[in-house]
Amino acid sequence: MNLVKWNKLDSAAQSEAIARGTVAAGPEVRASVEQTLELVKAGGDAAVRDLTERFDGVRRESLSVSAEEVSGAIESLRPELRAAITEAAGRIRTFHEAGIVKDYAVETAPGVVCERVVRPIPRVGLYVPAGSAPLPSTALMLGIPAQLAGCPEVVLITPPGPSGAPDAAVLAAAAECGITEIVVAGGAQAIAALAYGTETVPRCDKIYGPGNAWVTEAKRQVSTAEGGPGIDMPAGPSEVVVIADAGATAEFVAADLLSQAEHGPDSQVILFTNDDDLAGAVIDEVLTQVEELPRADIARKALASSRVIVTRDLEQAFEISNEYGPEHLILSLREPRDWLANVRTAGSVFMGDWAPETLGDYCSGTNHVLPTAGAARYTGGVNVASFQIAMTVQSVTPAGLQEVGPCAVELSEAEQLHAHQRAVTKRLARLESGS
Repeated sequence: MNLVKWNKLDSAAQSEAIARGTVAAGPEVRASVEQTLELVKAGGDAAVRDLTERFDGVRRESLSVSAEEVSGAIESLRPELRAAITEAAGRIRTFHEAGIVKDYAVETAPGVVCERVVRPIPRVGLYVPAGSAPLPSTALMLGIPAQLAGCPEVVLITPPGPSGAPDAAVLAAAAECGITEIVVAGGAQAIAALAYGTETVPRCDKIYGPGNAWVTEAKRQVSTAEGGPGIDMPAGPSEVVVIADAGATAEFVAADLLSQAEHGPDSQVILFTNDDDLAGAVIDEVLTQVEELPRADIARKALASSRVIVTRDLEQAFEISNEYGPEHLILSLREPRDWLANVRTAGSVFMGDWAPETLGDYCSGTNHVLPTAGAARYTGGVNVASFQIAMTVQSVTPAGLQEVGPCAVELSEAEQLHAHQRAVTKRLARLESGS
């Protein structure tokens, strides 16, 4: 990790210091993804099989996972892991149930009732990564809100392991959420299958889930095509910002940074602190701890585009963090609650020395499918409402039309939309005539 003194940099160098490492790979990733999408769009299942063989080194003739495979996978898990999946699911369900949006109706004028009703999205596709590390927790984070929203059809798609079978824990987590339609494919080809449909994979109305740069770009491309599916948000590669004061524990801060660095070589981790001693201590701890990690090579690559940034004060640290818009924000501060009001943009916030980001990834209850690449400036993480459509409904009595109709007449006249106006005036005339 590089040590940076923020106030000794010019504006260009400051922008470079917090630039995400994936930006430089953009054109190459875009071109590769575009080609993959076209292959799947034209070739369906056969293209997905061929691409899976090319990228994952395995060929699976059946893209679907059978009920027998799921039950066998569940039986193969250690009882402790099965219990942990159930335990985590309970807390995730509790948290998300509390945030369910309710229908409501308001009489905005006598005889005019306006309502907002929610409906589940009919068919949703959940992408659960399993490239260098299977993520059964993502199956819970996506499957539980979809289940609570009441989506009629939920399709989960996940990459194959070395044997061609999907990860057993991912299948167990899917079963915990009541998901029975499971497909084996990964990367951009999996997103293409969900977006366009194949002989095996149904075309989905909206696609969810985190992933690497290729998955994220595939989601972006299919969602911007005419008639394409919606997507939850840009959700990958992973990133974390830690804001720490002089009282923070360097050992903990380093562990938090490495917990995201090990996700992938394109992950990014940043520490902001106003204390030079802590900055140096954290760098030393990171260099020590990374040597102990099984995924040390991956973490080191992520650390190459990561920074320890010393700021003038904590207020400046928050200003830079808000501009960056981190996926995860850890406040390693003595009074973190007092600083929460300074946070304007972040996917998920972890307050204090005893709230590692890891808990949010797995089992505290909040969702870990969060906006990355600065998208936290305009959107939040996945929740039950992400799987619903909100519709407005209006009912108007004759007296209600007489009450609000003249307002519509005036506004439509100002906009010179006379057909709009006549849709009201013709009704008012009928009421006035009594016919």
